[in-house]
Amino acid sequence: MTEPTDASTTAQEPVVRPPAAGTPPATPTGGRELAVSTVMLASTVGVVSARTGALLAVVNLTGHTVSAWQSPESLSPGLIGAAMLGVAPGLFAVGRARAWEEVRTLVLPLVVVLVGLFAVSVRNGDELQAVRGGPLFLVLFGLGWVVVLGLLGLSALACLLRQYLKPARPRGERGVPLPGWSKPVLAVLGSAWFGIGAGLLARPGFWAEFVPWTVGRADAQALGVWALALGIGVLGSLAEDDLDRTRPALLALPGVALAVTVELAAHATRVRWGSGGGPALLSMVGGLLVAGVTGRWLLTRGPGRGTGAGERSPS
Repeated sequence: MTEPTDASTTAQEPVVRPPAAGTPPATPTGGRELAVSTVMLASTVGVVSARTGALLAVVNLTGHTVSAWQSPESLSPGLIGAAMLGVAPGLFAVGRARAWEEVRTLVLPLVVVLVGLFAVSVRNGDELQAVRGGPLFLVLFGLGWVVVLGLLGLSALACLLRQYLKPARPRGERGVPLPGWSKPVLAVLGSAWFGIGAGLLARPGFWAEFVPWTVGRADAQALGVWALALGIGVLGSLAEDDLDRTRPALLALPGVALAVTVELAAHATRVRWGSGGGPALLSMVGGLLVAGVTGRWLLTRGPGRGTGAGERSPS
């Protein structure tokens, strides 16, 4: 006669297998693990952008022109400095993410800016302060500008390669998807910035006529680099369709918009507001501000509020 078996002894417990060696830890939103080199790059560029951007923005606010190349107006280098200063908070937020996909809407445009500004500086080398001659401070600033951009641009490309060599995991659950009404608006906003940026880069002589103040070739192409990067960032956020994956970018957008607005207000008398470029620029800058503020507000209402699905909680 067989003894009755205990159900608890026959029930099979699930076997938990440890992850294979070398397998990156799972991230809440899936994707590639964020490389340490990417975080270090973002932090380094954040420090450089905050300091250099503050110098360019503040000094050019006074009407004095400080730039790596000779500019006909102080507004253009001031706007470049304002963009550098405004993007810094987003760069410092990169370290709170875990997955590459949570920061690529900011880091990919960052690579475009670093490589693009270096290329513009070299392409317009005959306009550099070090070549044209000028005050010692401006000559040294121009030389440092080219050297630092070259080093950071090469580092950015190396970090990007290293980042994409990391294995990717399947995408997890979407955090806070974009509301349907926002997608056409973001598509128009991103396309506008991308289009004007590409035009200023490819044909600065023609597209510079649409800029409502006087710009040189180097100014036009440098502004085009920033416009192109902003367009890539906005369109990239649209493609992600997940506000949890755009947290650093959502900090950078209103920062850039506010800093640029202050610079434009200080140079209001130099801008041809009656031309078509003036109102168009205001609407595009306002669009960045609204997109960033609205995105942050939607995040506070969505399931990813608080520290967020993809951010490290303090320990």
